[in-house]
Amino acid sequence: MTAARLAAELEVSVRTVYRDVEALHAAGVPLYGDAGHRGGYELLAGYRTRLTGLSADEAEALFLTALPGPAADLGLGPAVAGARLKLRAALPPGLRAQADRMSRRFHLDAPGWYADGDDVPFLPAVADAVWRGRVLAVRYRRWTEPTDVDRRLEPYGLVLKAGRWYVVAARPGGSGPRTYRVDRILRLTVTDDGFDVPEDFDLAAHWQAYQRDFHARLYRGEALVRLSPRGLTRLTGAAARAAAATGTREPDGWTRARLPVESTDRAHDQFLALGSDAEVLGPPELRARLAGTARVLADRYAGTGRAAHASGAREDS
Repeated sequence: MTAARLAAELEVSVRTVYRDVEALHAAGVPLYGDAGHRGGYELLAGYRTRLTGLSADEAEALFLTALPGPAADLGLGPAVAGARLKLRAALPPGLRAQADRMSRRFHLDAPGWYADGDDVPFLPAVADAVWRGRVLAVRYRRWTEPTDVDRRLEPYGLVLKAGRWYVVAARPGGSGPRTYRVDRILRLTVTDDGFDVPEDFDLAAHWQAYQRDFHARLYRGEALVRLSPRGLTRLTGAAARAAAATGTREPDGWTRARLPVESTDRAHDQFLALGSDAEVLGPPELRARLAGTARVLADRYAGTGRAAHASGAREDS
């Protein structure tokens, strides 16, 4: 086709056609031009691009193709479906069959077993502000008093952790980015004020550092504990890692280890859940607290048993 016919077909100027042809040449597309009355531009026979027709939303959604739930939370569910369909169509038949087999054999489910998922109605708006670099005006609910506060936030990025969404954001004029749970945003307005994310900011590196600092602040104490083989397998997270690092096997088959704890209250509940598979040796106040709870439970269940027996005896008589 001649430049004039292409310009008419695409509703652009001939000059635009010349410019775009040069750009296609630079990108390696085999487009050739012949001069003369019967000349024009011609694409090499049989040439096909590897990927065609992806919209901007579909291209942005590619990294979420294995996470349909989070993609839907972000408002990108249809875009992810479209991107996956077009990617599949672009694959050679052999690879397409292999990809189909993979999708039937493997499934990624990010949230934990005991969480139904948070209600995050403002997540799409936060994601849009992250993408466009817009300041957010939010009403946010904190853990400490005053619980409900107004904040202006510059959202640097979003993180999905165990099925829960977090936004890493800085306050204008503040000391640096902090982490906010998206489900704790009570009210939100996307302002027209823009901001620039610092060039040296790395979201993944920031999140790793945040997690290290979080655990350092969370576990400020430790407990000396004996664990049965079954109790050892019931540990998770930081406790399981600490048991592996500090545990020593004793002659009776139990393991003695130093485990990190948040507080006496939290540790009391944590070790009580292990029942007879754990014995806390220290600190003394935690051991005394557990002993007191054990006595109360023993008396309660012994009393329940006597009451049930007495009730049964009266019915029989």
